[in-house]
Amino acid sequence: MALINSREAALRLARTIISDIALYNREKILNGIKNDNIFDLLEKELAEGLALYKSRIDPAFDRKNSLYNKAIVDILIKRSGDIKSEIW
Repeated sequence: MALINSREAALRLARTIISDIALYNREKILNGIKNDNIFDLLEKELAEGLALYKSRIDPAFDRKNSLYNKAIVDILIKRSGDIKSEIW
């Protein structure tokens, strides 16, 4: 399988991975937003997702994993804006 080396395809992959994490971990997300520890609660899932992302991306393309991190913010954080929390 060829490695991804386009921004659009890499972002699509990252968003798919994070969407799956969100789908299967809704309770952790709710608790994580409420208690401001979402990254602690999802540490294992996010690390596994990052490993999958890195395995499919050309290593020279997204060295800082910025598209994966953008997907985390867009999908896990922004979409959870309706959850009551001390942080917003």
